[in-house]
Amino acid sequence: MKISINHLTMNYAERGLPQGIPVVFIHGFPFSHLMWEPQMKALPNHFRAITYDIRGHGESSVGDGQYSIEFFVDDLLGLLDHLVIDKAILCGLSMGGYIALRAYELFPDRIRGLVLCDTKSEADTNEAKLKRSAIVRTVKTAGVPVFADDFANLVFARQSFQTHPDIIENMKSVMRANSPLGISGAALALGIRTDTTPILSQIKVPTLILVGAEDALTPPAVAEAMQKQIPGAEIHIIPAAGHMSNLENPAEFNRHLVEFLNRIH
Repeated sequence: MKISINHLTMNYAERGLPQGIPVVFIHGFPFSHLMWEPQMKALPNHFRAITYDIRGHGESSVGDGQYSIEFFVDDLLGLLDHLVIDKAILCGLSMGGYIALRAYELFPDRIRGLVLCDTKSEADTNEAKLKRSAIVRTVKTAGVPVFADDFANLVFARQSFQTHPDIIENMKSVMRANSPLGISGAALALGIRTDTTPILSQIKVPTLILVGAEDALTPPAVAEAMQKQIPGAEIHIIPAAGHMSNLENPAEFNRHLVEFLNRIH
């Protein structure tokens, strides 16, 4: 469905009972809400499962291409308000995790639980900032298809190219459908984001951390360090998965996700 949020068009989808506990899935860079299909299908009907396209991605507006994590949080809050959702569980992967953590920092009273997947709380190092700039350069000079091929090699585990070639091709198609301006704007927004580590110890809602065993971008050690700082947080390492753990091993990912959600009332 298409709605107007903050003077932009946002695309979102939902399934499950409207009166169910809302679970909002926040996709990673530079994908779209389609990356959450295995989770949307797996969630029991008593949850109100919602996915959406972050500005500059999927079928949401690109706008001027000047983004920040704070703008992404504003859009998320606008979606909750539009859907008349007082409190939601947020499930974010990578960039989606950054957005979820910043949302908790700014609006803790709107969040009833957190699922942080293949993400981290630290800001980019100088080396990582330079990699963001390199992404923008690749998109501008070589084009989105070349970037999509390069990025798939970073986020999927080696074995997934043999075991899940169809999923990888599907995600490449999702990336190729995004505009160069949207990808570049999001890359720069990620590069300028600030550190949310100081708020980890203040998180007072149930928190689940999931990470692929072979995640090279936000490895298990990073997830474990985050879990130690969040009171009562639980963590599960997803085998046979890289940075896209929800797609590379959806059965294991969904099992932990549903068990966690069923404990939240």
